[in-house]
Amino acid sequence: MNEMYIISFNSTHQAIKCDKVFGKNEMDYAVLPTPREITQSCGISIKFSIENIDNVKEIIDENQIEYKGMYKIFKQDGKKQVEEIN
Repeated sequence: MNEMYIISFNSTHQAIKCDKVFGKNEMDYAVLPTPREITQSCGISIKFSIENIDNVKEIIDENQIEYKGMYKIFKQDGKKQVEEIN
């Protein structure tokens, strides 16, 4: 893993809603357990490609999906790092 981009949610309900909406919009994404580097969120996150970030944000806003944050997870000096993206 060089880097990945994920959306974390405060509730499973919002994660499932996002999964359904992304599926309807034929987004390239994957549902995965929330990485332990990101704390205090529900156990489900969605991984997406950075090339789709504008589309991801637009779909989330249009469908009023509540999320905890968007993050870039990458390795630096052999350790996983987390960076919140806006």
